[in-house]
Amino acid sequence: MSTTLCQVMGFLVSSLGVGGSIMATAMDTWSTQDLYDNPVTAVFQYQGLWRSCVRQSSGFTECRPYFTILGLPAMFQAVRALMIVGIVLGILGLLVCIFALKCIRIGSMEDTAKANMTLTSGIMFIVAGLCAITGVSVFANMLVTNFWMSTTNMYQGMQNVQNRYTFGSALFVGWVAGGLALVGGIMMCLACKGLIPEESRYKAVSYNASGRNISYRTGPYKVGSGYEADPKSRKGAGYEEAPRSEDGRRSYPSKYDYV
Repeated sequence: MSTTLCQVMGFLVSSLGVGGSIMATAMDTWSTQDLYDNPVTAVFQYQGLWRSCVRQSSGFTECRPYFTILGLPAMFQAVRALMIVGIVLGILGLLVCIFALKCIRIGSMEDTAKANMTLTSGIMFIVAGLCAITGVSVFANMLVTNFWMSTTNMYQGMQNVQNRYTFGSALFVGWVAGGLALVGGIMMCLACKGLIPEESRYKAVSYNASGRNISYRTGPYKVGSGYEADPKSRKGAGYEEAPRSEDGRRSYPSKYDYV
């Protein structure tokens, strides 16, 4: 029961993480204009991974996609690639995890196959979460660098050179989504141990003697058939030992002695 619960919870948490990664990638608020020095403005700018938008005070919003790829910074393109790779791995992990759920039976699939599929999906979720966290962190580092460079220019009297941008809501969504995918992948890896069937270490059958213990002592070896009874045990009331002759041989009565 605990294994099934851990597997289902890992699937749900990972699903939330993958969905959050898709949402964060599609959002346009990765960076927003800093209004600290100018709280009242007629134009508000914000940017995403795919387009930049401008919102006027009248409520009209205009967005323009990035028509070029070569003109974008290398780190910006790396962030795009990381988010896309994380989304692809997350979707593949969800597909594999659906067939690996213990509560779902498909044909005659064994528990060993489900355990392998669960481990595979868990690794995919972990990698997807790391990709999302890394991509968002790289973009946040770019924002911090540009922010301080813009601040330096403002203090040098070049206020109108460029606007300052700060963290947008998409960054926080991406961090949370990456963390959920990472936690879900770890839960799937933990559930994999419970799905592995317990096998006996030794396949041979051990036999125990049912009789009393027999102790063996070293001594001179005596040849015998092993089926002869002890002569002393055969002596009874009617048993008499045959007389011996002078040369030491025993003489037994013949059939004529009884006539």
